[in-house]
Amino acid sequence: MVVDTTLYDLLGISSTATEADIKKAYRKKAIQHHPNPDNPNASQKFQEIGSAYEILIDPNSRAAYDQLGVEGMSRRGRSGSSREEDILESLFSGRFSFDFGMGGAGSRRPRKGEDSIIPYEVTLEDLYNGKSVKLMMEREVVCHSCKGTGAKGNAKPKKCVRCDGKGVSMVNTQLGDGRIGVTRAPCSDCSGKGSKLRDKDRCSKCKGATTVKQKKPHEIFIEKGMPDNHRIVLQGQGDEDPGIPPGDVIFVLQTQHHDSFERSGSDLLTTVKITLSEALLGFSRILITHMDGRGIRVSSPPGKIVRPKDTIILRGEGMPVFKQPDEKGDLFVVLEVEMPTEQWLKTIDTQALASLLPPKKPDMVPMPAIVDEARFERSDISAVPHSNANTRVQFGLDDEEAWEDEDEDDVPLDQCHHQ
Repeated sequence: MVVDTTLYDLLGISSTATEADIKKAYRKKAIQHHPNPDNPNASQKFQEIGSAYEILIDPNSRAAYDQLGVEGMSRRGRSGSSREEDILESLFSGRFSFDFGMGGAGSRRPRKGEDSIIPYEVTLEDLYNGKSVKLMMEREVVCHSCKGTGAKGNAKPKKCVRCDGKGVSMVNTQLGDGRIGVTRAPCSDCSGKGSKLRDKDRCSKCKGATTVKQKKPHEIFIEKGMPDNHRIVLQGQGDEDPGIPPGDVIFVLQTQHHDSFERSGSDLLTTVKITLSEALLGFSRILITHMDGRGIRVSSPPGKIVRPKDTIILRGEGMPVFKQPDEKGDLFVVLEVEMPTEQWLKTIDTQALASLLPPKKPDMVPMPAIVDEARFERSDISAVPHSNANTRVQFGLDDEEAWEDEDEDDVPLDQCHHQ
């Protein structure tokens, strides 16, 4: 026997209707009451019809409704198993937000508290070497004095007068052309709870807020090789709310800019300056002080000339691999050749130097018909004015261009080794 026909009446069908009858009636009612700016009440009616359909089309929820009715299902959900609560949440708090008078705003009860997302800056050294960080955190915890009720002793909250215990109130919204829309919003007097305590009935410790602030020390571990934007989760350490498990505290790692190294996954990139003598005659010295304090000695192969912007690769000197700290990526080194200064040039025999260096290039052949003299003047390319966004790219100053690993067959000094 059906104890409540409210949902059947919404769809205009009998309690013995078949699944096909329910679908047909829903389509007809949905078209009839589709939301219309000229009829603000149509939106609410459309939601009610949709929620009724959601319940009646499912055999299990329809059977429960036929046996218990709306109020019976509500009471059973609040006192039943967690599975029954989940079913009621999906029925009464789904996408249609149908209000069955269950108290409050009829909104879906969260399964746990909100997570706290905290951006946390780290250096590249922190991610290379690993680090533990001790910090003092403050959060909201359930008041032990009132056990999270917010009330003194056995005082009970009273039904909110403004929303009549529903937790929502109707708000008029100007739609333009003189039209007024009506929307539902959480009641501002009771914060959407449907009830509130009188001032004299509030807990003296939490002042009716149900929670108090608590400071507690924590320690987080930054593991070697963690990537940028990695999330370190402290489970259950978020703010508490009565009746639900607390959320998590999530630290999101944000890597600071490094003056010497640039990271790409498990690989590193750096730039080292060498002298013209080293570029021509080779070198064997400590090129880099790594992020763990080690000096990295590199020897260039005999007879190899280093050209400006040549790149060498140092295997196994990159970032530690996350969760596999004994393995490391590679370190790519861009070699910049420093030219001697004018002061140095004044101290040497330039004719002797010229006899040792390759000859200068002669004028081009054939000569152009017209040749003008231009004055030699040093300049800074970054000072060149540009009138459009493409100018910098054409001058080769696009800082956003990502660097790519070069194939070792294309690296002139791939035989360099470090000790």
